[in-house]
Formats: sequence, C-alpha cells, structure tokens
Amino acid sequence: MADGDGLGEAATAAASPTAPAPGMSPPLGWRERLRAGLAGTGASLWFVAGLGLLYALRVPLRLCENLAAVTVFLNSLTPKFYVALTGTSSLISGLIFIFEWWYFHKHGTSFIEQVSVNHLRPLMGGTESSISDPGSPSSSKESETNRQNLSECKVWRNPLNLFRGAEYRRYTWVTGKEPLTYYDMNLSAQDHQTFFTCDTDFLRPSDTVMQKAWRERNPPARIKAAYQALELNNDCATAYVLLAEEEATTIVDAERLFKQALKAGETIYRRSQQCQHQSPQHEAQLRRDTNVLVYIKRRLAMCARKLGRIREAVKIMRDLMKEFPPLTMLNIHENLLESLLELQAYADVQAVLAKYDDISLPKSAAICYTAALLKTRTVSDKFSPETASRRGLSTAEINAVEAIHRAVEFNPHVPKYLLEMKSLILPPEHILKRGDSEAIAYAFFHLQHWKRIEGALNLLQCTWEGTFRMIPYPLEKGHLFYPYPSCTETADRELLPTFHHVSVYPKKELPFFIHFTAGLCSSTAMIALLTHQFPEIMGVFAKAVNLVSKQHFLQCIIPKYSKLKEMKTDSKERRQAKRLLIPGTELY
Repeated sequence: MADGDGLGEAATAAASPTAPAPGMSPPLGWRERLRAGLAGTGASLWFVAGLGLLYALRVPLRLCENLAAVTVFLNSLTPKFYVALTGTSSLISGLIFIFEWWYFHKHGTSFIEQVSVNHLRPLMGGTESSISDPGSPSSSKESETNRQNLSECKVWRNPLNLFRGAEYRRYTWVTGKEPLTYYDMNLSAQDHQTFFTCDTDFLRPSDTVMQKAWRERNPPARIKAAYQALELNNDCATAYVLLAEEEATTIVDAERLFKQALKAGETIYRRSQQCQHQSPQHEAQLRRDTNVLVYIKRRLAMCARKLGRIREAVKIMRDLMKEFPPLTMLNIHENLLESLLELQAYADVQAVLAKYDDISLPKSAAICYTAALLKTRTVSDKFSPETASRRGLSTAEINAVEAIHRAVEFNPHVPKYLLEMKSLILPPEHILKRGDSEAIAYAFFHLQHWKRIEGALNLLQCTWEGTFRMIPYPLEKGHLFYPYPSCTETADRELLPTFHHVSVYPKKELPFFIHFTAGLCSSTAMIALLTHQFPEIMGVFAKAVNLVSKQHFLQCIIPKYSKLKEMKTDSKERRQAKRLLIPGTELY
C-alpha cells in the first residue's frame, strides 16, 4: 500500500543521485537567506531594542527611586492585602480554567493556543509560511496530507438509514429530542435534488412542483407540495416517495405508498427507455427515472426486512444488484449482508464478502466487521482466555484475532458500542467512514448478529484493544489501512445530535494552558488560604522574600551600574588629560 509506494520512490531517488528530488526547490540565494534570518531574529531584535530603550531612559524615568518606593510600599502591606490579592488571582485563574475546559470539550482545541497561533504569532514574525517555498518538501507533504484527509473525510449516504416519519419522528414524539441535525438533513435535501430532479422537469408541472418541494426546509410544506403534485399528475412517483418517507407514521403505511410509487415509477421508466436516444435531455431524464426506480425498490426491500419478510427483501436486493450493477456506489450489498446475517446464511455472506471485500474497492465498517464476525464464529464458542494463555492460539484463533484487529484499525469506535460500553442512538442519514457516525450505524443493526453467535463478544472484548499496540503513534502511518484521519471529530459533531457524546480517536491530550491555569488556580488558592489562617507567618515570609529580592538588587544591579558610571567618568578624565597634555599622565 502506501509503504510500498514510499519504498519505490526512495529507490528511484537513490538510483539517480545527481537529479534533484521531485518537489525540491533550488538552493536559496543570499537575499532569501538574509530575509529568513531577519524573520527568525525579529523577536530577539525587539527584545534588545526594548532593553536599550529602558537603559537610555533610566535617568528621566528615575527607575532606582521608583524601585525603592515600590519596595517601601511592599514592606508596608498587611496580610489582608495578600489574602485579597491571592484570592482574586485564584478566582480569575479559575474562571479562565473553566472557560478553557469548556472550549476544549466543545471545539477540541485550546482557546489561548488558538489565539496565540492565529493572531499573536503573525504579529511577532513567527509565521513559517513567509519563509517556506511552495515547492518545498514540507509544503508538498502537507498538501498531500490535506488531500488525503479530504478524501478520507467524505460523507456517505447511510445505506441503512431509517424512515423519517415512521422512525425518526416517532422517536421525537416519545423523547422530545431531535435525532437528526440540520447539517444531516441538508445533505439529504441535496441528495434528493441530485437523484430526483433533472433539467427537463419544467416540461411536466408535477415535477416542477416536486423540484420546489425537495428544496423546502419545513416538512409540512414538503408534504403539502407532494399532494399538489399528485393533483396535477396522479402518477408522480417522487411525490409518493416523499409521502412514504415523511408522512407515513408506520412501516406498513410507508410500504403501501412505496408500492404506489413503484407502479408509477416503472411506467415512467419504460417510457424514458423508449426516448433515451432522442436528445441529451432525454438521457438525463432516463438517469433520473432510473435513480427513482432503484431508490423505490431498495426502500421496499428495507420495508420487507423490517416487517419480517427477510427472504423477499434478499430477493429484491439481489435483483437490484443484477439489474443495475453500475450503481454499486449506493452500497446495496451492505443491506444484503445485514439481511443474510439475519437469515444466518453465513455461506451466502461469505460469497458477498468475497466479491466486495477487495483491495480495489472502498472499505466500510460493515465489510470489515462482518468478515471478523465470520472468522470469530468458527472459534468463539470454545475460546477461553485462560486456555489460550496456557497453550497459545491456534491457527483459526490467530486468523480471528487478526480479522478483529483489521476491523478495529479501520474503525476503532465500533467495539465500545458492540460491547455496550457506550449507549446507542438512532443512526444519522449520513455517515463518515471510520468515524463515530459509521460505528453507530453499524452497531445499531449488527449488534444482534454478534450476540447471536456464542462467545463472539467475549473474543472481541479480549482482543480488540491489542490493535492499538500495532498502530504507530502518533498515527503517522497505518498498519493495514491509511493513517486514521484527524478530521473525523469535526464531521461527526456536525452529523450527530448534541445530546450524544461523540467518540474521539485518538484521545486528545489536555492542552498546556489547561494544566497551567489549573495549577495557577490551585496554588493561588492555597496561598490565600494559608495567608488567611496564618497571617503572621505569611507576612514574615513575604517580607523575607522582599528583603532577599532587595539585597539581590543591591548586590548585583547597583554595583554594575556604579562600575559603569566610574568607567564612564574615568574615560572622560583620560580624554581631557590627553587633550591638555598634563605632565605625568600616562596615556597608552
């Protein structure tokens, strides 16, 4: 995989040492090096300039007299002042600590670090982008990583998404919570406009109404528009689809509406097939009608699965995959896998995996964890950690453990849901592969299949954490897959409701400023408490600290200042003697 490509590039570079490596820029000139050096020493120059200005203004500002006055003021302070000072400092640092903690748990980063990096660092000349070349290896590596993260963080349609009216809305009626986020529903609206509309909708008034209906945000307005489209055309398949998805309150009602949509959709599809070669507009219309027909059949299969007619659902899915093989992007095989597992047809499940668990095809949690489940099934009923520790693992057990490690590396969030260490919620309509949303969608439908196989969850519990010893940290590269992307947390927070605690991998360490503010708050609170309880002792301690600092100032700073003044006076006298040629003055 990625490692093999890296070795190939290294071998190519070693074979041609005279040629510059790809992405390397030519050596920098003296102007560029000077500019980079000045940018790097900007902070030091400002510091030296500040010290020089302070030294030049020491007489007008009367620094020595002011420092002596400050020392006298500090010596005259009472313990009550120190109690108030430390108490106020503890309160302020505690408020900063609470805000930092809240901001970190909400956004995953430190507020102080973010402000420092984004606003203060550019002002101090600390940006590295000003001296880095666009063609440098670091910038090309960063751009490659960004492109990989973007591809890894692509949001996919959940192949097992629930019905809005019959399932999501009933959950809202019972709990009062919204299971879908605005971002998730907005993505669904975009999918509907892509699948169910085309450029020729203006030719049919009912399709024009439905085009507006898919863009509506308010569910009652969409339902009303669907009824208007049916008044204009009783065979409007997309209107039946919308009513089945959002108005039907039970799966039986949804299935009835989808059957009406299927009847209308097949008629329109046959009509579009006859006219597909007449113009590009007719070809676009055929693609749209094909999408509508496939969507209807798939939802009918899901209705049959939910109503217990599993063999009928399997037949519909197999027919869909045979009739429309180019539409593999819809991941109908994941619906088929779940239905076959419910039938306990493990040989058929293995046949489907043999076709879709291929290195050239995109992976998913359903594929990886189903493959692990099949290998676990052969050894889980006799597996015992104590026995395995004594005699070692057999070949079949090693294969099962490796399959579990492979699945956990692809999506490390799934085991906590399968082992019921985290509570499940309704899966969203869109998922992020390798993210928490995909883990919820998988565990919501497949937990029962793991429970059905005796000992499968026990083997998973004993072995899944061993995966993290095989993955290099800090996730610079993966073991069997690409490195785990760093953008999953942000996308999952957009897809999942706010009442769900999003699973984060890898666990982020607390920022430095949270530790710093916590320590500052604790130390100042302790000093305030000690000063309040033992004012005499803390007063003596404070005066001792002031006395030590004053003695250090008198011993170190004042002699150096006096010596500099004497040297300046002596050099002035020597210059005057040289000018007047005083006899007996030795000038060298």
